Amino acid sequence: MNRLIKGDNINGLQWLLDNGYEKKIDLIYIDPPFATGVDFAIGEDRVSTISSSKSDKIAYTDSLKGAEFIDWLKERIILLERLLSDDGSFYLHIDYKVGHYVKVMLDSVLGIKNFRHDITRIKCSPKNFSRRDWGNVKDMILFYSRGDYTWNEVPEPYTEEDLKKLFKKKDTNGYYTTVPLHAPGEGKGGKTMEEFKGQKPPKGRHWRVGVDILEQWDFQGLIEWSKTGNPRKKVYANDRVKKGKKRQDIWNFKDPMYPKYPTEKNHEMLEVIVKASSNEGDIVLDCFAGSGSTLLIADRLGRRYIGIDQSDSSIKVINDRLDNFEFLEL
Repeated sequence: MNRLIKGDNINGLQWLLDNGYEKKIDLIYIDPPFATGVDFAIGEDRVSTISSSKSDKIAYTDSLKGAEFIDWLKERIILLERLLSDDGSFYLHIDYKVGHYVKVMLDSVLGIKNFRHDITRIKCSPKNFSRRDWGNVKDMILFYSRGDYTWNEVPEPYTEEDLKKLFKKKDTNGYYTTVPLHAPGEGKGGKTMEEFKGQKPPKGRHWRVGVDILEQWDFQGLIEWSKTGNPRKKVYANDRVKKGKKRQDIWNFKDPMYPKYPTEKNHEMLEVIVKASSNEGDIVLDCFAGSGSTLLIADRLGRRYIGIDQSDSSIKVINDRLDNFEFLEL
């Protein structure tokens, strides 16, 4: 069942371990405090990210810094490591100023061999301040996994700029580009090493598909021959648009302009993470639940969820967004 636990997450995580959840969590996403030294507040008519009014209610205080912050976070990561399944995935969202120290700590607990990626997230528009420094528009997401972890491709849509740059040729079927028909490595005989239209693949290479398929593509007009007689496969813009493009490790997901809770994260970004690293029915855990956005996205995508937060403001926001969970206060 879905669960929402109110209390210090060190207690909430221990409760989960004591109640049968050890190695049962398929996906963990956490967005802990960033060691900013800032109070984050909620007012009657607005949510504060940095500035706040004296009448606003404190949602949470981000007061820990330096080694004290790393030690505080490590206590929780040790428990999360025990909850993560043998083929689970773990994402930690953090500020660039402390992210590298956090990664060293994560390597020691989760295992450096289980580190998969450091994702750069573009969080806002370019800044134009006069401070003697580069403008900061990014934070980072550290991705770990273990075993035969779940991986579902979540393609990124092509932009108009992409299409103009990539698909410069045109025929009666539309705009297209071409890709090689051969790949590195010589095959051990078989159809990928046979002769096609009087030529074999170049030395040290093989056809990407069997010659029978190449013949079919050529009959369909899907092969373009260069002036030197080199065959290449036509790839049309419409086909690529439907599939989307491979998502890279720089993400452009700006946070909501009018958040329900301080530091609420972009829902499309969370959807990418949940889709990529879990399947329907899997359990998703966020022990810094905040706005409940991770839980909301997990619920929409047919996953089960567990959220933990000790803030009264957080619990209220989550209650306003979701109602299909068992509530526990520690």
